[in-house]
Amino acid sequence: MNNPKQTTVVIAEDQAIIREGLVLVCQSRDLQVVGQCADGLAALETIRALKPDFALLDLNMPKLSGVDVVRKVREAEILTRCIILTISREESAIREALKAGVDAYLLKDGDPRHLTDAINYIRDGGVYVSPLLKVAGLFPSSREAREDDPVAHLSRREHDVFFHLVNGLRAKEIANLLDISPKTVDTYRASLMRKLNIHDLVGLVKFAIEHKLTSTS
Repeated sequence: MNNPKQTTVVIAEDQAIIREGLVLVCQSRDLQVVGQCADGLAALETIRALKPDFALLDLNMPKLSGVDVVRKVREAEILTRCIILTISREESAIREALKAGVDAYLLKDGDPRHLTDAINYIRDGGVYVSPLLKVAGLFPSSREAREDDPVAHLSRREHDVFFHLVNGLRAKEIANLLDISPKTVDTYRASLMRKLNIHDLVGLVKFAIEHKLTSTS
C-alpha cells in the first residue's frame, strides 16, 4: 500500500540511463516515483492523469519540451510543481523557463542535494534556481524591457496574476490557485498595473488582447 504522506513524483527524461538515475535519487530521498516518461507529450498526459506533487522535466525532450509541458500544466491549472532538469546554462533558457512558470531550474551536473533543497524551497513558496547559476540581472528592469515583450519587467508572481486576471479569474479564484491571500492578489494587481501604466481591468484586458497575451490569443 502506498504511503499517503509520501511525496509523489513523475520523471520525464528521454535518456533511459539518466532517467533511472533520477529514480534512484528520488527513492533515496523518500520520494515516490509514480510515473516515468521518455517524451514531453507522455509527461503531460501522465501529469494530467496522476496529478503528482512534483514533475521532474528534462528541458529538451521529443514531442514537447519541458517548458512547453510546464506551460500546458499551468494553463490546465494543475497544481503539480514543475522542476526543469538540464545541462543548459544559457540565460535565455532560464528566462524562458521562469516565465513559463517553473518552480525550479536545476542542472544535471549539480549536486543531488540540490533536488532536496529545491523541493523544500518550493514548499515554502519560493522559486529555486541552481546555485551554480548566476541569476542577477537575468530579467531587465522596466527601462530595459524590450518593446516586443511588454510584460518582461513584471515579476513572476505579477505575471501569474496578470495572466489569470485577463483570462477572467476573480481575486479569490487566483488566490486559491496560487496559494496566496486575496489581499496579496490585490497587491500584485496594483503593482503590475502601476508598472504597465494601466488603471482598470478593462484596460488590462484590452492591453492583453492587443499584445496577444491571453490564453486564447
